[in-house]
Amino acid sequence: MSSADHGRIETRRIWCSTALNAYLDFPHVGQVFLIERESIRKKTGDYSREIALGLTSRTPQEASPQRVLAVNRGHWSIESVHYIIDWNYDEDRSRIHTGFGPENISRLRRFAVGILKSFQKPNQSIAELMRKLSFRTRLVFDYLRMTNNSATVSLRN
Repeated sequence: MSSADHGRIETRRIWCSTALNAYLDFPHVGQVFLIERESIRKKTGDYSREIALGLTSRTPQEASPQRVLAVNRGHWSIESVHYIIDWNYDEDRSRIHTGFGPENISRLRRFAVGILKSFQKPNQSIAELMRKLSFRTRLVFDYLRMTNNSATVSLRN
């Protein structure tokens, strides 16, 4: 699988096998996999190669190599949300630690990131968009139509 994304050309390959299952001292192993990722930066031509090994409880009948690769790739999109929240909200150092406070504030932050991502320009970071909105809070109220005289504006402006 190849893709041109974020200024680089990526190629991902996957190999899956059940041949090692009997040798692994790990419960419920369905298959093992090896993912090879190659990346070439378009501007500089820099090349990188990465190999990841893993296992899944899904058998080949339950998860094809394409499915295993898609799930693995989806995992990193979830990790990117964790990174965005930690970096922009400094969540790891939050002092909210009693009752349902941590869970509630985390959900509010994830909700906010989801909204921000829906208005994010292709080359715009969430941090940049947050800075823009912190100086133009009226845009937030207008978008959410929180006032009677909300203008019809787009955050993309």
